[in-house]
Amino acid sequence: MSKLTIKPLADRVVIEPAAAEQKTNSGIIIPDTAKEKPQKGIVVAVGTGLPDLPLTVKPGDQVIYGKYAGTEFTIEGNDYLIMPESDIIAII
Repeated sequence: MSKLTIKPLADRVVIEPAAAEQKTNSGIIIPDTAKEKPQKGIVVAVGTGLPDLPLTVKPGDQVIYGKYAGTEFTIEGNDYLIMPESDIIAII
C-alpha cells in the first residue's frame, strides 16, 4: 500500500487495484490482450461519508468491487480507482 495525498469527498473511496493474473492455475501464461481487469484491491483513502450514511470501509481493507466500477486515474506512476462506496461488493 502506498502513501497517497488525495482525500476523496463524501462517500467516495480510492482503491489500489490488485495486479492482473499473469498465468492460469495450470501454468498457461496469459497474454496482455486476454487479461481480465481485476475486481479486487486495497482501500487507500476514504471520504468523510454522508450525514445519514457513514462509511463501512477503512484504509487497508481488501475489497471486491464491480467489474466496471470506478474511474481510473494515475498519481506518481501508480494506478488507482475512485468510486462511491456503494460500488464495493464485499470486504475480504
